[in-house]
Amino acid sequence: MNILVALCAVGAEKILGNEIKHLGYKLAGGEDTKNAGLRGRVAFYGDDDALFRANLCLRTADRVYLQLASYNATDFDQLFDGAYTIPWQDFLRKDSRIVVDKVRTRKSKLNSEHSVQGIVHKAIYSKLGDVWHMASLPESGEQSDVRVYLDDNQVSVLLDLSGLPLHKRGYRADGGTAPLRETTAAILLQEMMWRRKTALHDPFCGSGTIAIEAALYAHNVSPGFARKFAVESLPFFDKKKAIEIRRKEAEKIRTDVETRITGSDIDFEAVERAKKNAEHACAAADYALREIGVDARILRPKFYQSDFSDLTAPYESGILLCNPPYGERLGDDEEACALYRRMGGLWDAFSGWDIGIITANEHFQSNFGHRTGAIKKLKAGNLDTSLYIYTRSKNQGK
Repeated sequence: MNILVALCAVGAEKILGNEIKHLGYKLAGGEDTKNAGLRGRVAFYGDDDALFRANLCLRTADRVYLQLASYNATDFDQLFDGAYTIPWQDFLRKDSRIVVDKVRTRKSKLNSEHSVQGIVHKAIYSKLGDVWHMASLPESGEQSDVRVYLDDNQVSVLLDLSGLPLHKRGYRADGGTAPLRETTAAILLQEMMWRRKTALHDPFCGSGTIAIEAALYAHNVSPGFARKFAVESLPFFDKKKAIEIRRKEAEKIRTDVETRITGSDIDFEAVERAKKNAEHACAAADYALREIGVDARILRPKFYQSDFSDLTAPYESGILLCNPPYGERLGDDEEACALYRRMGGLWDAFSGWDIGIITANEHFQSNFGHRTGAIKKLKAGNLDTSLYIYTRSKNQGK
């Protein structure tokens, strides 16, 4: 049994933990997600299949790592010795280009991230040189990333199984300006407790991320069908098993569901971009179905051009979920606040709908004109954001 560590946006640990359990894996800290990891991390137990399957299936994880070691170190000798004892030859190839890409320390005596990075890197190359009797390694092959965490002097050495961040699903041809991460969109849908039978509309669809992620979720499409992962280049990767896993996940795709997923934007080019991205995402799902002999297509979300102020609710109830432009994209705070004041009209136009709005602007509620106590804090990338949730529909969650 392996210990894996999945990274996520800070504030989304519980959602990721629930998703991991839904896949059938046990959290390393038991049922309580808080015990399974620290900020932005969730540890869990997984069989060998999980090394590939977790990357293929997790919607809200940013990366998945294999934990190679966990040990105590209060000085650099202990740090080196612990890293040296790892059987690196089992996890890397002779031509691997090894990068200790990040180090994070918290409440530990070894608090110089740069020094920790150098010591662990030296230990890896010393071990591989000794095992393979090589004075130097060629480093001509695929890059393998290693990450190190020190929490209360406890060292965790992790091997990256994802490669590119998992929000890079492989379907987005063009994200436009400051696009919402796919993983963040998946988190928002879970925070809003959206279900496939519930109507969903994004009035600032941009590149279509929220609607596309909703479509994949509604049809039970694993988000990683259109891409490859770093684990596929590692020596222990079982290609035949991965093909079997992909086949099993493709068999879970539902083509019998009816959805009402839409998005709109004032920018015609944004709408066309969203349509193209949606087609790429859904085509990857269609291809996965064809691989198992199923001649069916999943329903595409619909996008159209409209100013949000001209919208009216197409159904009695649903969820309005969006990532409106704010300071970073509009240019200044005053312009963003003016937009939020105009957005107040959506309150009446979608009177029976729940509303979810994510923004980094701290003046949002006062300008929107409506307040809520349901605020979820999320750190998306380097940006501290808040999801404001207004629950108003009578059939929420049904």
